[in-house]
Amino acid sequence: MAAPDHIILKRHRDLVGRQRHPWARRGLLGLVGVVCLLGLLDLFGQASGTTHAAAPKADLSLSAPTRLRSGLLYTARFEVQAHQPIKQATLVLDQGWFENVQVNSYVPQPVSQASRDGRVAFVLGHIAAGHSYVFYLQFQVNPTDVGRRSESVELDDGSRPIVRIERTATVFP
Repeated sequence: MAAPDHIILKRHRDLVGRQRHPWARRGLLGLVGVVCLLGLLDLFGQASGTTHAAAPKADLSLSAPTRLRSGLLYTARFEVQAHQPIKQATLVLDQGWFENVQVNSYVPQPVSQASRDGRVAFVLGHIAAGHSYVFYLQFQVNPTDVGRRSESVELDDGSRPIVRIERTATVFP
């Protein structure tokens, strides 16, 4: 039986001249395995880290991952510990928190929300001295998102800043 048109038996059946190709395929498959191993070691995000900032009037702590993967569901936890009364506690989040992510929910509901020069302000209300307030935001990263962004947060009393946490988040594909 003759070989079909455009088929060269030495090249296509006997793989003459293609001795290195199996090693190239094995190397590429090994590279995929290394990427999976690095993901298991949490190089590409998801583990939450906690950041604190202190001021005489209040302390602010934030627990959220700084390395994210596309499609990841995660929660950011903001805790305000008041040392003095805060009449109108307001969390002001940089717009990086909301770029290419979906906000699934926030608990408890803020008193109100507003925009401050492109940043999002959540008015939490009055916090008495010696009390704390915990606010949760649940997010999902859009699958097409990749890059770095500022995710800083500021605690204000009305429009007067009390304390600020500077941070940057990285989104991996």
